[in-house]
Amino acid sequence: MAAKGRLFLIPNVISEATEDVVIPIGVKTVLKDLSYFLAEDIRTARRYLSSLKIYPAIEALQFEVLNKDTSLQDLSQLMQPIMEGHDIGVLSESGCPGIADPGALAIEYAHQQNIRVVPLVGPSSILLALIASGLNGQQFAFHGYLPIDAKEAQQKIRELERESKAKNQTQIFIETPYRNNSVFDHFLKSLHTDTRLTIALDLTGKNEVVQTRSINQWKKIKFNWAKSPAVFLFLA
Repeated sequence: MAAKGRLFLIPNVISEATEDVVIPIGVKTVLKDLSYFLAEDIRTARRYLSSLKIYPAIEALQFEVLNKDTSLQDLSQLMQPIMEGHDIGVLSESGCPGIADPGALAIEYAHQQNIRVVPLVGPSSILLALIASGLNGQQFAFHGYLPIDAKEAQQKIRELERESKAKNQTQIFIETPYRNNSVFDHFLKSLHTDTRLTIALDLTGKNEVVQTRSINQWKKIKFNWAKSPAVFLFLA
């Protein structure tokens, strides 16, 4: 019986046309030997791999869909190449697989089946925002997206601000670009005036912005944030 293959966690860019800057040569070296991939969107996965210019023909690669609706039975079929001795790469739509990403499903399955998981270095908007924020990088928590309903979002923010103050903990959120301004407004309305708030926009991109101010300072500034991928952080 062939030895099991490995599951490689392949980082993606978090801003367009930055692959030459943020994707390490070691990742490209590993990719040259991979033919099997799991991705949330096969079209964008093909486009990303094509941009790296390491394959003579993208058409020769094999892709399968891995998304939030993938079942345990689906995973068993998707991981079959590994059972036959082939390596598989998991591609995130943005940043690193497994963080706010369905790649976590394949990773969990791999551990259950004693398949070696190999994480590769790449950009993570969450960590980049944290290290650039000046907030507490020793105690922090990532909460994903805030509720869409304004009242629920503001209630959640107040709840997490109390936790932040009690634990000296940085709270981290991501958001869809079209909601940047409304979510920022939720923070201004919900947080205490001395709480520090960071917005990190278009990280690694040409329009990158990272700014940290107290809520009191933010309220004195007019803002109209671009519709770019954003990370929000605060520390009470």
